[in-house]
Amino acid sequence: MGRMISREPTLERLAVAQSLLLEPFGLTESLLKKALGEILSHGADDADLYFQYTRSEGWSLEEGIVKSGSFSIDQGVGVRAVSGEKTAFAYSDDLSWAALQDAAHTVRTIGAHGQNARVQVPQRKVGPKKVAGSRSLYGGHDPIASLDSTAKVALLERVEKMAKARDPRVVQVMAGLAGEYDVVLVARADGTLAADVRPLVRLSLTVIAEHNGRREVGSAGGGGRFGMAYFDDAMLDTYVSEAVSAALTNLEARPAPAGEMTVVLGPGWPGVLLHEAVGHGLEGDFNRKGSSAFSGRIGQRVAAKGVTVLDDGTIADRRGSLNVDDEGHASQKNVLIEDGILKGYIQDSMNARLTGVKPTGNGRRESYAHVPMPRMTNTYMLGGSMDPAEIVASIKKGLYATNFGGGQVDITSGKFVFSASQAYWVENGQIQYPVKGATIIGNGPDALTRIGMIGNDMRLDSGVGVCGKEGQSVPVGVGQPTLRIDGLTVGGTA
Repeated sequence: MGRMISREPTLERLAVAQSLLLEPFGLTESLLKKALGEILSHGADDADLYFQYTRSEGWSLEEGIVKSGSFSIDQGVGVRAVSGEKTAFAYSDDLSWAALQDAAHTVRTIGAHGQNARVQVPQRKVGPKKVAGSRSLYGGHDPIASLDSTAKVALLERVEKMAKARDPRVVQVMAGLAGEYDVVLVARADGTLAADVRPLVRLSLTVIAEHNGRREVGSAGGGGRFGMAYFDDAMLDTYVSEAVSAALTNLEARPAPAGEMTVVLGPGWPGVLLHEAVGHGLEGDFNRKGSSAFSGRIGQRVAAKGVTVLDDGTIADRRGSLNVDDEGHASQKNVLIEDGILKGYIQDSMNARLTGVKPTGNGRRESYAHVPMPRMTNTYMLGGSMDPAEIVASIKKGLYATNFGGGQVDITSGKFVFSASQAYWVENGQIQYPVKGATIIGNGPDALTRIGMIGNDMRLDSGVGVCGKEGQSVPVGVGQPTLRIDGLTVGGTA
């Protein structure tokens, strides 16, 4: 029987987290407070405990056979003490009180380091209990349980059949389905308790098409914070159309011309260029240390007029969204650049404290075994007023890139490199032919000033983004409208 009394969602999530992460191990709120008190007694500026339970599952199909099914359960606690800009961190996959005490003892010495032994360290006390405010952006169900194994296998087989039936040139189909149920509980030195229950699903599809001995690849997919029912036939049809048409288009592709030229980026996933070129440079840690190309530039013009960039963790059901971040702060909609003017950076608690600003709900970590740092959630640029067709028609000679593979950026110089997985050569406003192997090279801060036209077709990606930083991966979202950027360098294959 379900619970008859429904609780306010924040309290409901807290109850779920306590029942999974504390109660089975004899842990109580007063013991958490005690552990934090031990850390603070040595003069740390801040401390937190991060408990996590993660259940994940993956299925993959290749050559018409479901090759593998993976299933894992992981749980543990990360214990952190912060003193000035130094962090001491310990973690354990054992959730006992003994392990928690050990971890607290391990990290608490940081407070006294670097100080004269005779200096009296001010004693801090754990704050009174307060439940952190949080959002309700997605349901708290377990998406892995939303379909049984047979239905998951059937789903992948259905995608394969649809892709093979779409065109006789499709010779191979690979599909994957992943689900995750993640429960976190954060206890902070200021007395804050916060919890989140995070579902996440993703379907990925790759097809290989062959014609006259030439083979090309196309891929598609998506997901978000909901159950597997999202992948209905209409959604599968969208993925299949995208993947197959990308592969078939690439069969016709010619080598990309190289040189400096106008580049028009399509909407949605090409926002990954913005994520790399601009987003990382606006993270609080790089700016506090002065190593970002955007350091010290708040209030200055950093982009063309009309360019407004947001990092928004509050969009319902999105892959990059969070009810609370991994430090217990509610996610926010942060305006980073407004009409070309730099407005702010994204912050975790440590960098916010050290620079005298408020945290922005961007403290994120890969798992309990990692320290939090400022990270993006869903980063996107707002749309303008132009018709996308007019933007493409404005190209004299240049590239129209509608899809991207990966990219990377050097934060300090702002230089980025991206590979276009789907692009077209355009002359006198007319698409001539698809091109292959185009790399787009530029400088983030510089590219922002070269945005000349902004489409009215802003959209977010389909829910596939993974962002890496200092060895940690987290799910993110990107988005943008069609954009014209002048004077980017295209490294071609011609």
